[in-house]
Amino acid sequence: MPAYQAVLFDFFGTLTRSVKRGPQHAEIARALGCDPDAVLSVLDRTFEVRARGQFGSAEATLRWVTEQAGGSPRPAQLQAAVPARVDALRADTQLRADAESVLSAVKRRGLRTAVISDCTHELPAFLPSMPIAPLLDVSVFSVEVGRCKPDPLMYLEACWRLRVAPEDCLYVGDGGSRELTGAAAVGMTPVRLSAPDLADHLVFNRDEDFAGPSVSSLSAIVDLLDRVPSLN
Repeated sequence: MPAYQAVLFDFFGTLTRSVKRGPQHAEIARALGCDPDAVLSVLDRTFEVRARGQFGSAEATLRWVTEQAGGSPRPAQLQAAVPARVDALRADTQLRADAESVLSAVKRRGLRTAVISDCTHELPAFLPSMPIAPLLDVSVFSVEVGRCKPDPLMYLEACWRLRVAPEDCLYVGDGGSRELTGAAAVGMTPVRLSAPDLADHLVFNRDEDFAGPSVSSLSAIVDLLDRVPSLN
């Protein structure tokens, strides 16, 4: 039997390359009658509450953001902007070149897989169409759970759906949202992905104090799984 029964991955910055907002976000802000910088400021300072789904649906959340940025959007503008935001975030998101091969390798070793992501409504809308989707047994989204990492419920929800104990899980993340500290607190083995491209990654609440193991590439996780006793 393998030392772990499941590997849980963060999404943004872990299964994907570093994320930066592209030009589509400014175009959406202008279409809603807002200054793009004002909208980006609201998005940055309210990420966690939006990622918990505090303002309701995607359309209701976008209305709130727009109003906070000084706009008064019409219903038709909002209806058009919701799918535009899904497209914008999808455009910002590039899977790591080895994401599929790593997930496939994990599955071949008989382990289950999950993604645990602090996210707004857009990720659940586009992740199912990505090539890694069939390789994930479980997807846990903060906007659906109503909590954000490092809240224990995010990790325990994944364990419950996977039917595994936290101590039987390896957790891989870049360290946003203090996710590594949170994973350790529930009994998982956390590993930081410290890929070079993450230097300019858009990240909130970085896990600065984590002193556990790290890898420089996603593919190194497979090597790590094959020499698990070295972690003990």
